[in-house]
Amino acid sequence: MIPWATYLDVLLTLVVVLALAPILGRYIARVYTDRPSLLDGVFGPFERGVFRFLGVQPRQEMGWKEYAVNLLLLNAVAAIGVFLLLLYQAQLPLNALGVPGMSWDLAFHTSSSFVTNTDYQHYVPETQLSLFSALFGLQTLMYLSPATGMCVFAAMARGFSRRDGTLGNFYVDFVRTLTRIFLPLVVLGTLGFLLAGVPETLAQSVTAFSPLAGAQVIPLGPVASWNAIMLLGTNGGGYFNANLAQPLANPTAATLLLGVVLMLLIPFATPFAFGRMIRRPGEAHPLVATALVIFLIALAIFVFFSLSNPYLGPPVTQPLGYLSGAETRFSLPESALFEVSSIYSNTGASVMAIGALTPWAQSSLLFGMFLQSTPGGDGTGFGYMLIYVLLAVFVGGLMVGRTPEYLGKKVGRDQVKWSAAALLSHPFLILVPLAVALTAGVGLSGAINGQSFTAVLYEFTSEAANNGSGIGGFANTTPFYNVAGGIVMLLARYVPIVAMLAIGGSLSRESQQPPGTGTLRTQSLTFTIYLILFLLIIAGLLFLPVLALGPLSQLV
Repeated sequence: MIPWATYLDVLLTLVVVLALAPILGRYIARVYTDRPSLLDGVFGPFERGVFRFLGVQPRQEMGWKEYAVNLLLLNAVAAIGVFLLLLYQAQLPLNALGVPGMSWDLAFHTSSSFVTNTDYQHYVPETQLSLFSALFGLQTLMYLSPATGMCVFAAMARGFSRRDGTLGNFYVDFVRTLTRIFLPLVVLGTLGFLLAGVPETLAQSVTAFSPLAGAQVIPLGPVASWNAIMLLGTNGGGYFNANLAQPLANPTAATLLLGVVLMLLIPFATPFAFGRMIRRPGEAHPLVATALVIFLIALAIFVFFSLSNPYLGPPVTQPLGYLSGAETRFSLPESALFEVSSIYSNTGASVMAIGALTPWAQSSLLFGMFLQSTPGGDGTGFGYMLIYVLLAVFVGGLMVGRTPEYLGKKVGRDQVKWSAAALLSHPFLILVPLAVALTAGVGLSGAINGQSFTAVLYEFTSEAANNGSGIGGFANTTPFYNVAGGIVMLLARYVPIVAMLAIGGSLSRESQQPPGTGTLRTQSLTFTIYLILFLLIIAGLLFLPVLALGPLSQLV
């Protein structure tokens, strides 16, 4: 029997997230609307110095195309720099273990993965990554990628309140995101992990001696600070190969639940920030409710179908749940909360072997990556939610014969065109490489069955969702999967980002209309229910066939 206290841990953790989210959302709104905040005196002089050094005029506004070009340019330069760093890490300092340089295809996959907020690891960190590459390469991208997502959120949100065609200044948004949002929260998160016993050191290893095993080299490093930005930035790439199933990175249930808070905090805060930025705080409530309801449904499905496993051979029932592949130091509800939070926030960190989960549990995780918005990753997850809202309003307006509009802005051809491009690019980037891999049998041994189909499906779904978790069970570190996966991650990240900025730009050129008799009331229970059903139906129409061929085929 699972102790009820563990369910109470789950409840209290979610309560903490939902209590902190409005407070953080109000602060984020102040950062992006340039209103006074407590940290002005601390970071203001530093930011002004950075702007002078870069030659940036903070008051110079950008249209969506200029904003997008500068965003893509910064990300491209960072990705190329880290690619070269990984190739030549053997010749660089802080490499006490003598780690060789990566092959070109693995370096391409890794740099693409971290710059896109995916952090899918086809390498073993303990043996294939030097400390220099970790600190000055991958950890740099772990700050850059979520900051990029938050800039997209800020620019898109401004589109609903402006009429001059501008979305802000990318470099101002980027610097302030790092200094005002991520740096303070990462410091707090790092302190939390340190107090709970997670190591933080520049030593790359320590040698331990035991009577039975003799000398054993234990990898070490700046794990606490790595964990903080990994989870807060919805990155997910672990310092160790076992990710947060490694006891040094995640020693207690306290660190596990702290990780949940860090993963969900910004994604659930952005709807509240959006409401403040458009001066309609109540608009956040249906969006938060939609994300929360779908999240809780997924969590309930995951826990219920993990209590026993009647699908793989004889029924297996255990007092503490079906724990094959699970970290037994934690209870099933706690591990399930972490795993669902990680996937639904597009973080990708893990304390369970996803390939060992029951088919329904795997399906619930895949569904979160299909949606990418409940609550989704930092910034872009809420951008996807706004895309679903615009499409839902457009369809609802057509059904009742009214001109579709949201927040006083008409939803027309441009918004629908770019929304459809972002939405349809996702299944395209999953299904095309999936079909190629399965047809050619790349990395697979033997006939294709439900398990192997699910493994390859999960691989490309995780990469296309910029998630980073994986099932394994097939040879996915070959040049084909490295190159194909890198291309999928890049397109899946930047095509929707350009679409989101284009939507914000098109809305920012429209005048705001006062609500009329036919205006759809979005601050209502009716709209919330409609939006929940809309998300479920759209995802079901796009992906139900592959679920039936993959994990659900194992039910028969």
